[in-house]
Amino acid sequence: MKKTTPKEAGQDIAQEQVPGGAASGFNRLRSKLAFDRLVEMGAQMGLDNPLFLCHERAAKATTCIGGKEYLNFSTYDYLDINAHPEITEAVAKAAALYGTSAGASRLVGGERPPHRELERALADLYEVEDCIVYVSGHATNVSTLGFLCGHRDAIFHDALAHNSLVQGARLSGAARFSYAHNDCEALESLLKARRGEYKHAVIVTEGLFSMDGNIPDLPRIIALKKQYDCMLLVDEAHSLGVLGETGRGVREYFQIDPYDVDMWMSTLSKSMCGCGGFIAGRHDLVEFLKYGSPGFVFSVGMPPIVAVACRKALELMLREPERVHKLQAISQFFVRYATEIGLDTGHAQGYAVVPIMVGDPVVAGSLALALIKRNVYVMPITFPAVKAGTDRLRFFLSASHTEAHVRRALDAVREELPKAWEFVETYKREHADDHHA
Repeated sequence: MKKTTPKEAGQDIAQEQVPGGAASGFNRLRSKLAFDRLVEMGAQMGLDNPLFLCHERAAKATTCIGGKEYLNFSTYDYLDINAHPEITEAVAKAAALYGTSAGASRLVGGERPPHRELERALADLYEVEDCIVYVSGHATNVSTLGFLCGHRDAIFHDALAHNSLVQGARLSGAARFSYAHNDCEALESLLKARRGEYKHAVIVTEGLFSMDGNIPDLPRIIALKKQYDCMLLVDEAHSLGVLGETGRGVREYFQIDPYDVDMWMSTLSKSMCGCGGFIAGRHDLVEFLKYGSPGFVFSVGMPPIVAVACRKALELMLREPERVHKLQAISQFFVRYATEIGLDTGHAQGYAVVPIMVGDPVVAGSLALALIKRNVYVMPITFPAVKAGTDRLRFFLSASHTEAHVRRALDAVREELPKAWEFVETYKREHADDHHA
């Protein structure tokens, strides 16, 4: 499934005739950024920008912003491992030996022992032959799908698949088919209608969806993959360390044969509290990626100190499964308590990621700011990260959160949500003439 030359990313935009030159063109592109527009709209309403606030220490159950302590529900530190003294000690020793950079692409600059040790540990975790580690999680998906697939191939992905998966599918030049979220009947209908038109096909899903916190029917997807002769990529960015009795992810959750999935993908920035991503699977696939995937071949290697940190985090996860149990328990409590007090958690199943559905982007932003004033830090998620009208606050749970933390945060949401709606509706009524001018 080697990639043929695809249309270059951004080519359509680059060929547009832009009046006023490059600066004007930049402003036109900037105007398309929904996040940017939302911030500008908030400023017009007298709201502060809740994005890019500077945190002054490690992101744990609490954080420090401007010298004040906040409850923190915007951290990927699912297992309460970030800044663990064993990791800090291991990283300090590695930095003294290897420095802070890999120095070059691993293909041309060589490797360091931490690279191979991390890849071996991850392959062993998934009980597969081999693993390749990239310096970026987003680039792992973009570069893997973009390289493996070409114009004679097809990619079938969940409608809520992460941006990196969608961008990789676009880059590949393959036909791209999006099926309704977690709807295996819709996937089967697409496969039945279109699979036969293409040489190769890949099905793409997530182990735990990053915006909704729900799990796919992976056994059913595997059955369809076999029936229609497809490869399967499962993105475990938010399920590694979260699902299963020992945190081994969706494979452990469903007790799946590891080779029923061709590409086990995950980031290393969540439960592994580092940075980067990986693909674990058969040796021949991994070798193919190591010699050709642009995000690996043409990018600097992962800093050895990051590889050391991730390897130690994995060791801690397996050594202390109680971290996984604590995360699962507090996540289930969050969903129960939110439901009890009348808040909408959407399709969340109670595993680390839980949205509180709001339904309006400005209300979501206003609510987040109101919570910040009450020393609760949680961020709004709006279009294009989620479908318009499904705007929400997205809570990340950690093994370090307590039931008291959850109650305090959700009680604040319950109190501030109607106020946020009232504020936005009042503003719209008072400025209705401005919008019609």
